[in-house]
Amino acid sequence: MDKSALTCRAWRKTVLTRFSCSLLFLAAPVFANDAPFDPDSPWLLGDWAGYRKHLADEGVDFQVDYTTQSAANLAGGYRTSTTMRYADQWTFGSKLDLDKLMNWQGGQFQVTLTNRNGQNLTPYINDPRTGGLSNVQGISARGDYLRLTQFWLNQSLFDHWLEVKLGRVTTNEDFDTASVGMFQNWAMGGGQPGHWRNDRWFNAPVSQWGGRFKLNLPEDVYFQVGVYNQNRANDTKANGFRFDMGHGEGNLIPVELGWKPQLGQDKLQGNYRLGMFYSSTEGGDFHSFKNGEYQHNRRAYGGYLLAEQQLFAMDGDNKRGLSVSFQYVMNDHRTAKMDNYQSLALAWKGPFDARPADEIGIGMARIHVNSDYTKMREGQNAANGVSDYRNPAYLPLQQGAEWNYELYYNAKATRWLNIRPNLQVVTKPGGVRQVQDALIGGLAADISF
Repeated sequence: MDKSALTCRAWRKTVLTRFSCSLLFLAAPVFANDAPFDPDSPWLLGDWAGYRKHLADEGVDFQVDYTTQSAANLAGGYRTSTTMRYADQWTFGSKLDLDKLMNWQGGQFQVTLTNRNGQNLTPYINDPRTGGLSNVQGISARGDYLRLTQFWLNQSLFDHWLEVKLGRVTTNEDFDTASVGMFQNWAMGGGQPGHWRNDRWFNAPVSQWGGRFKLNLPEDVYFQVGVYNQNRANDTKANGFRFDMGHGEGNLIPVELGWKPQLGQDKLQGNYRLGMFYSSTEGGDFHSFKNGEYQHNRRAYGGYLLAEQQLFAMDGDNKRGLSVSFQYVMNDHRTAKMDNYQSLALAWKGPFDARPADEIGIGMARIHVNSDYTKMREGQNAANGVSDYRNPAYLPLQQGAEWNYELYYNAKATRWLNIRPNLQVVTKPGGVRQVQDALIGGLAADISF
């Protein structure tokens, strides 16, 4: 037997041995060096008798996380009575360092399953004939069912100058990815193009076949381009584990130039991203709407800016301090219901010496409705011969801007538990002037198992 065959057999034996050990460790009783419920452990279930850290050293890192978000309408909105809704999300994932696991240099593999459940308060504060613009419970979107969210391989090449990621991917894990803030309202945070063009740009937990090519340049600069197959079936319950590449409607192509500096002696973290995107999927042209249907379809495009910067560190510790975030999104007027968006947010990590891991955040966001969309709705009402908002057949006019505000305090109760009360204000919900401003009380929590 030649040397290459022996080498291949040894490689397979190593991989199988480590995989078998991984299954054995998972089946082992949950007693740990970091005991279950130990507040100083990163995980609620502890370190699995040391197996979890051992597996990470071998290249197998597990993620089991739970997030819950509750919201209650304290005043205003379409339905002014106090209403509370609860939603949650389970995340089960594993990241494999292929270099450690099988001497595959520069390789990483990620698989993630997510399961969302519960109800969303947002429809109750908006006119049901229009729906809302923002979402006061960010995890209450895209369906309540188990789905495959990540299944990709990332390969680093040429001494990390080039990264290639291929598989089932989500757009916001690489593009317009924000790091400042822990907001419950999805009008603050990352992946904003996907919120205001959610018919073209699909954020997590929806995945699609695609890839990303990234050049890591000097001076903390990078340039990346992605290609994501667009298929609305990916957002349906029957296709939570869809691998079919057929029935595609087009492709989303985002391009992004980024800079992630560490400024000054304290290495203050920055995150600057300038991007644009093009979708070859065709949608209705608002200007062509006639006799109850679109006469012409058009492709879509847009752009975005994300600028985040830590302003100062506390006592030289850059894990504590104040950070600011600004975002801007622009969409085309022909096909986009929301044509522009802006947000400004502040987050202060470790505001008190006695609570160095806590965080305070405040943010505001403006979501503007495309005037061409408003005119189309006006034309529909005129064609239907209705003009009274109280008429059930009337299509309420979404116009101008909806504003969202949120204030939260995140208490780091243990290393594995975050508890986050928040207060939100939504002005002119859904962009409908007849709907009262809403005051929302919320409570979110994150648990790492």
